[in-house]
Amino acid sequence: MTPLKYLLLPACAVLLLSGPLYADSGDDEPPAAVGQGNTLPALSTEQQRAVGIVVAPAPAANLPQRIDAYGRVLDSSQLVGDAGRLDSSRAAQRAAAAQTARLHGLYRGANASLKALQAAEAQQTEAQVRLRQAQTEFLLHWGPLALLGDARRAALIKQLAAGRQLLLRADLPGRHSLGLGTMPTQALVDVDGVKVEARVLGPLPQSAAQMQSAGLLLQIPHPPAGLGPGAELPVMLQGGDRNGRLVPDGALLYGEHGAYVYHLLPDKRKDGDSQFAPAPVTLLQPVGEDWLVTGLHADERIVVHGAGVLWSLQGLGNISDEDD
Repeated sequence: MTPLKYLLLPACAVLLLSGPLYADSGDDEPPAAVGQGNTLPALSTEQQRAVGIVVAPAPAANLPQRIDAYGRVLDSSQLVGDAGRLDSSRAAQRAAAAQTARLHGLYRGANASLKALQAAEAQQTEAQVRLRQAQTEFLLHWGPLALLGDARRAALIKQLAAGRQLLLRADLPGRHSLGLGTMPTQALVDVDGVKVEARVLGPLPQSAAQMQSAGLLLQIPHPPAGLGPGAELPVMLQGGDRNGRLVPDGALLYGEHGAYVYHLLPDKRKDGDSQFAPAPVTLLQPVGEDWLVTGLHADERIVVHGAGVLWSLQGLGNISDEDD
């Protein structure tokens, strides 16, 4: 055996003085945790008490969605510049189209040369390309603002220029997209310990170069005095309620395929001892010292304390006399 196994075996033998450890590898058992044995630990009540295993139901909870994010106040002058380029490109495209239409009429009346008409058509094509480029850049940089009409966008820019409103980019570390059902609707920006309300305008198509994360555009209607471009602030994004069950952080284990807990198999016994099996869960959000998760049923009882012992015991199921 390897030294690690020599260490594990005596430790578990000391813990389980009150009786033997059983394991069952029946075909109807749930799959074992990744990296662990196929055998499921079975312990008596005395053994569970000896190793400190506590079993309890996971209470149901309905909590508002909350996501931690990092915010950065945006420079409104960049919005003014991008909006100006968009407007000028649109005006140039309209002028080029009008000139081409005029020369078409003159050419049919033999009052304009074919060369002049072709030059006007080339200028119109170039103007269309510049307009599409300006539209794409504006969409990448400002996302939801590209959907606003010219009047609403001009009104917002006026408010931003006067300092009566601010725009903020909120980045979600570790995420590159937002599902349709997870879009936050409101946000709280932490400004020197004061929670300032912000409105979520929508997702930003362009990822942050340094953080490589999904971003949202926020609007702060009444920013505190002195808060300006470049300020980096913690943000709490809030969405609709989510249903799940509360699991203590210490009950969670992590494998190759994600998080899981150990749950008690109510109908499985081995010589009168209780059996435990891993159950995969999906983490939704932290709640104090707990996690809101999905994947558990109302009648399931999970190991809220001592899950690491079961993980070790299940791993011992892989040790055989041939591991010398």
